[in-house]
Amino acid sequence: MPALKGTEHKADLGVRPDEVHGAAARLCARWKERFVDHQPVDDKGRSVRDRQRPFAGAADLSAEPEGELRAVVADLARGGASLLFDTLLRGDDVQAATFRSYLRSALSLEGLRIRFDSDLHVPWPMVGVAPDTDTSSAALPLEALFSRFLGHRHQIEHTGDAYAWIGAPRAPQPLPAVSLNHDLRVGRTTRAAAVADALADGTLCTVRTTYDDLIRDFEKPDLDEQLMYFWCHGEFLGNAPEPAVLAIRLTDGTPFDGHIVRELRARHRHSPFHPLVVLNACHAGVSGASGDRSFLGRMLIEHGAQGVLGPLIAMPQAFAAEYALEFIARYLHTQATAGRIVHDLARHFAARYCNPLGVAYGLHGGMDAHLERIDEGEA
Repeated sequence: MPALKGTEHKADLGVRPDEVHGAAARLCARWKERFVDHQPVDDKGRSVRDRQRPFAGAADLSAEPEGELRAVVADLARGGASLLFDTLLRGDDVQAATFRSYLRSALSLEGLRIRFDSDLHVPWPMVGVAPDTDTSSAALPLEALFSRFLGHRHQIEHTGDAYAWIGAPRAPQPLPAVSLNHDLRVGRTTRAAAVADALADGTLCTVRTTYDDLIRDFEKPDLDEQLMYFWCHGEFLGNAPEPAVLAIRLTDGTPFDGHIVRELRARHRHSPFHPLVVLNACHAGVSGASGDRSFLGRMLIEHGAQGVLGPLIAMPQAFAAEYALEFIARYLHTQATAGRIVHDLARHFAARYCNPLGVAYGLHGGMDAHLERIDEGEA
């Protein structure tokens, strides 16, 4: 969108960072409480036995009552718009009001590529634009409600606290190197096995299931993978006096965090390690205002990764597996960038499955990451 009178737009915001962190954490918790843990009740307030947490058990929600879905999605869209306009951009001075009006107009468009360059970690794809009319949100059709989320409208990445190393472009390979780093006990009732098969299809695939496996390979100066996929548990560990940091655990249960990435990769900053990392860790999106969920991703990027894709909330395993299956197939077998695929999947799951959880995945850098692969004829 053209700048007014040929100038950039900026405003000094009066909100405190801790207030933004708190509001962002509340929005993520709201998605978990209102959507993932949604429990229908009968007219006497009792849980409907044959519909236990129906929005968490499958990716396809097209058979669920539309009115029920619409009410919950409207609640989440309203919360996302409030985080942006009532918390982050609030203010009565002319500068703030002008900036807020400009940004509202720009974000109401579709198909933009947006980079939020900030030390404030906000779940940007889940943030929303305000409705165009005074019609009650719950009365809007599902399609209109889905379109209020920024992740449904635009390609989005967050940067600002990690510098992606720039080096010589990697030569295309006929068989890309990828890895599956997983807890064998996670997701047995999901399509996790299909995800593993998709990763190994036409690739050189390394499988790691323990902390020692990670240590062994992260120590190698020539670790060279184009895609690293993590399917495991995640939790926040104390890091006093700093905020708690995200750690992941594979089958043996030993925590692996950003500090260990730095220990192992600090001497290899100019190595060929430049993967896109998909961090599909259970509970990776859960944190309070005092939890630093960005630290692991930041360390991976600072030590070579092109970017990190992961859930912004505590993602149901059933949906996480379906999302990974779609993402991996598109990333490995098309020329699409990660930003394009993430945007397309947000719209895909909304349109085909009536499921908004596609906007609850976010890119920490990596919007332009893609797999350069030569075909058999060129080889």
